[in-house]
Amino acid sequence: MTTTVFAPARQVGTPVATAVVTGIGVAAPNGLGAKTWWAAVLRGESGIGPVTRFDPVGYPVRLAGEVPGFVAEEHVPSRLLPQTDRVTRLSLAAAEEALADAGVDPSELPEYSAGVVTASSSGGFEFGQRELQALWSKGGRHVSAYQSFAWFYAVNTGQLSIRHGMRGAGSSLVSEQAGGLDAVAQARRQIRRGGRLVITGGVDSALCPWGWAAHLAGGGLSTEDDPARAFLPFDAEASGHVVGEGGALMILEDAAAARERGAEIYGSVAGYAATFDGAGVPRLADAARTALADAGVTPGEIDVVFADAAGDRAADRAEAEAIAALFGAFGVPVTAPKSMTGRLLAGGASLDLAAALFALREQVIPPTTGTARPAGDCPVDLVTGAPRDGVRLRNALVLARGRGGFNAAVVVRGED
Repeated sequence: MTTTVFAPARQVGTPVATAVVTGIGVAAPNGLGAKTWWAAVLRGESGIGPVTRFDPVGYPVRLAGEVPGFVAEEHVPSRLLPQTDRVTRLSLAAAEEALADAGVDPSELPEYSAGVVTASSSGGFEFGQRELQALWSKGGRHVSAYQSFAWFYAVNTGQLSIRHGMRGAGSSLVSEQAGGLDAVAQARRQIRRGGRLVITGGVDSALCPWGWAAHLAGGGLSTEDDPARAFLPFDAEASGHVVGEGGALMILEDAAAARERGAEIYGSVAGYAATFDGAGVPRLADAARTALADAGVTPGEIDVVFADAAGDRAADRAEAEAIAALFGAFGVPVTAPKSMTGRLLAGGASLDLAAALFALREQVIPPTTGTARPAGDCPVDLVTGAPRDGVRLRNALVLARGRGGFNAAVVVRGED
């Protein structure tokens, strides 16, 4: 790992720090590792396929987005394997890649200056299932499902902190699909308060029988058996979404300190807002509008929107209306690369954020797959078929919605 020298931490009372992303780690159904995943995204390569992590026979839904080729022993010390489940193991791998990408070693930082802020949603299912199986077996540990979930949320962030000796502020946010953006926003607050570095984002997985039962009970899943037709955001034939696993973790730093050490910067977190739906009143448009105001940009300065893309006719129509209300009908390019991975729960929005940062860096908009053209009641300029290049990308808007009414929006700005 590259040895670096860090500038002194920003003092209280000085100008508000700009939070920038200097490292990205990815575990996604269409690629393990950021470079592998991004190349697959630009090829329009989907990671959706038949479930293999358990036997799906007998279930009405048999497709998912599974992270391929992940061998826990290659990324996680053997002593940690009994204490972790798939989510924590994927998170440890993504964090390791993100730190290496940023070229930093947290052990070189002042004590308490680096922290971890992540999102989670249903990742504790696998650990909870394991505890229940142990409870039912002879001599099993008597740990309740509630206790197992509480332990999981603490340990997922805690394992990252312990693994890298990061003793600064840490937290785990739970707002389902919106959580990845909410976590990054909380990390930005830590940077503005004088923090030096934060690992942030989200990784999630609930591809086990207990988790699958919860997904089915929650509704909204596509029962289509053809992977190419199962998840069709904004399509007239959209019939629900596909569940996936994985996500992205990022290294957030103060811009001045990052530049002083010569770090390569993907972009800055320029604006953020979160809203909560009222009774029959969607508030996604309010989140987007407020995020733009926080970033100090007008709708005309947003060059691409990474949509939440629910794959549900009513939800897609509502999102398209929100985008059109802010930018005008067909007023801005819109894309949904999650069409290649499925919806990744707390990992979905952070993976979209990573895609937006790569898009800004390489000046290309990744495509939405499956959907050939948006439905007539979805007036958005959806990028389909192939990447759209030859565009000037300065600012990207990332949207996310979580079950229960959570909305989040983030504006990221590319480096000049």
